[in-house]
Amino acid sequence: MIDCDLPTEGRNPRTLDVDTLPTLEVLRLINTEDATVPVVVAAVLPEIARLVDVAVESLRAGGRVHYFGAGTSGRLAALDAAELPPTFGIWGRVVAHHAGGPGALAQAVSHVEDDDEQGARDAAEVAAGDVAIGIAASGRTPYVVGALRAAAAAGARTALISCNPQTPYGDEVEIHIALATGPEVISGSTRMKAGTATKLVLNSFSTTLMVRLGRTYSNLMVSVNALNAKLRARLVRILIEATGMDARTCEKALAEAGGDTRVALVSLLGEVPAARATALLEESDGGVREALQRLRSA
Repeated sequence: MIDCDLPTEGRNPRTLDVDTLPTLEVLRLINTEDATVPVVVAAVLPEIARLVDVAVESLRAGGRVHYFGAGTSGRLAALDAAELPPTFGIWGRVVAHHAGGPGALAQAVSHVEDDDEQGARDAAEVAAGDVAIGIAASGRTPYVVGALRAAAAAGARTALISCNPQTPYGDEVEIHIALATGPEVISGSTRMKAGTATKLVLNSFSTTLMVRLGRTYSNLMVSVNALNAKLRARLVRILIEATGMDARTCEKALAEAGGDTRVALVSLLGEVPAARATALLEESDGGVREALQRLRSA
């Protein structure tokens, strides 16, 4: 397959002499190209918002979000999924599937991205009502296409994040987040602008998803449990920030909440015992603000 028609594979006219420049000028060229990425991401915020809303609906109904990718795209997806549990206390709800499996995360295995049947096999655990998100700079990676087609056949909602606005596979999914990053500093090196744009989209998507699910309070991480001394100290600081109360009061509330920051926070702000705070959070799908609103409305 000839890839000269792919936007990310074209030659960048602004970097034709990159190999003749001194070090600082090479870095300036790269930085100038990188500076275009946030503008590209800003152009697709409505599509990202649609995907967030779809994912919120799915997760609240008991579904899961699945990422499918190969190479750089798959590694970025795996990184995003791996960082959600320690940051937001959500486990097994956003999962990443990488072409070639765990071994391909650390060592590139080029041929696996061409296996659409493996993509379909990896999508076997996708259920109706789940959300399947394919990540492919080219917008046509066979592994990703195979996974998305299998997911759609299973009744999942589908999306594609690509750097190829013209990919025909964008018409097969419900939401196509098409990033017009253009040619790279080094032709075809999609670990650069395409990778940066993908990372920004994934960060924005998953963080907004967690906010919408009530996994934060204000801009504080309150869905992390105190599993060790370092975390306990951090969570006490978070409780102090959120409540304005002294450290001893917050430490006591955290202990009574069994290390659950959200329970401690609702207990402190709502002036209720930990057991009542726990019940309120269960009624509110874990959202602190909604739990407090229920308390005030009672």
